[in-house]
Amino acid sequence: MTTEAPETKQKKTYIGKVTSAKREKTLRVEIDRRFPHPMYGKIIRRRTVCQVHDEENAATEGDLVEIVECRPRSKTKTWELVRVVGHED
Repeated sequence: MTTEAPETKQKKTYIGKVTSAKREKTLRVEIDRRFPHPMYGKIIRRRTVCQVHDEENAATEGDLVEIVECRPRSKTKTWELVRVVGHED
């Protein structure tokens, strides 16, 4: 019997736009998705809203940020800020 460490799952990472940075250490990030409708083929736009933990308050409203999933920080915060990618106008 070998004692190997269990494989760790790859954490999900996404790039989204900061839509609100008014709260202390918390961002509201929207992740946009585009996909064809399963039956009709028309391109549909959907978005996912995530509450993100930002320890240094580094991001501002309108920034593109990279986020990664983490353990729950509060009732709604389950994402962490990795880096600020750029600013979207």
